[in-house]
Amino acid sequence: MTQQQLPSKRSHLKGMIQVPGDKSISHRAIMLGSMARGTSKVRHLLMADDVQSTMQVYRQLGVTIETSGEDTVIVSPGVAHLRATDQPLDFGNSGTTLRLSLGVLAKQPFHIDMIGDASLQKRPMGRVLKPLEKMGLRPVTPATGLPIQLAPNQTLHGITYTLPVASAQVKSALILAGLQADQMTRITEPIATRDHTERMLTTFGVTLKRQDNTLLVPVAQSLSPADVTVPGDFSSAAFWLVAGVLVPDSQLALSEIGLNPTRTGLIQLLKRMGADIPVQMHQTSGEPIGDVLVQTQSLRGIDVTKNDIPAVIDELPLLVLAATQAEGVTTITGAEELRVKETDRIDAVTTELNRLGAQVTALPDGFSITGPTPLHVAEPTVVRSHGDHRIGMMLAVAALLTEGALTLDGAESVAISYPTFFNDLAQL
Repeated sequence: MTQQQLPSKRSHLKGMIQVPGDKSISHRAIMLGSMARGTSKVRHLLMADDVQSTMQVYRQLGVTIETSGEDTVIVSPGVAHLRATDQPLDFGNSGTTLRLSLGVLAKQPFHIDMIGDASLQKRPMGRVLKPLEKMGLRPVTPATGLPIQLAPNQTLHGITYTLPVASAQVKSALILAGLQADQMTRITEPIATRDHTERMLTTFGVTLKRQDNTLLVPVAQSLSPADVTVPGDFSSAAFWLVAGVLVPDSQLALSEIGLNPTRTGLIQLLKRMGADIPVQMHQTSGEPIGDVLVQTQSLRGIDVTKNDIPAVIDELPLLVLAATQAEGVTTITGAEELRVKETDRIDAVTTELNRLGAQVTALPDGFSITGPTPLHVAEPTVVRSHGDHRIGMMLAVAALLTEGALTLDGAESVAISYPTFFNDLAQL
């Protein structure tokens, strides 16, 4: 485990930040580019560990992926002509890569072994495996998680399926499998989730139909090569968004951020807590992009329920931190998915923030937070990332509010999604 000395309490943050490319969109750009036959180009791809895992998986399957500066070129034989490999596909720590690839690779005529790191092996995959098996996916042995072995398969059937839990990753896996099926696939989601896959498929020449909460996936659709520009990752920008609100006398500008409305729940919740966060949108034909201005503001406690969760799921550790500095009680419920992320984020957030003097109570599906609470440690203290990039970066932001010296154990996890995080922090 790598340890990182965190900055001490700050009186102000000033500056402009352009965060790295969006992780969710970077994954999808590599995968859809690998499904399309021909040459695709991706600009501003995130070069983090998780995305590197995606690139390595598809290179093993016969796709050429080369990066020079800001540009990544993908040359693929197409999803119907991927190459068998005698080595396991290693998904590292990336749940997104694994879940979506189960859909991409569901119709491959060769045996596939799938492995990942210790953290990924603990994460449940049954939610995606169950409906894919209904479509014709053929695990060699029953599996609900890694390792997974897929038997050769040449037929997929369309299904009508209602997601029991809102999940953009499960939805995306079913879409990518449905494009290769012999009948239309209908996917109903209980709550609208991230639509990055649907938007990007349009760029690659495939248009899905939507009827209320149901997606209709047309059969036997081939993707055409495309050029994609990846916007700044909102989940990465969120750390500076919350830091700018909480650290006294701060003014930050976050430029060219992805502002897909299925991702920006944190902004909406901070507004409900009393913050004013100006947004200037750019003119784009794909993902919404804009600039966000943030300055120090007072917050009040609110209730966050299951309908709010899909648009803020990755930012909930930061929302808990914000709530420790808000007036009154904040409750967050309907977020049981946090227990099966890279770590149990409910327990990890509660444990680490309470060590700094916060008043956070873990609930089975969320948190109860009482604020405002001054954060402090009486002596130099080591806080833990729990191997989770988002916990590590949240604690770095918490250090800016904490009296006393903090060291982050497991700082290397930050590279999973934001390799330049500590450099950007130092710049501010």
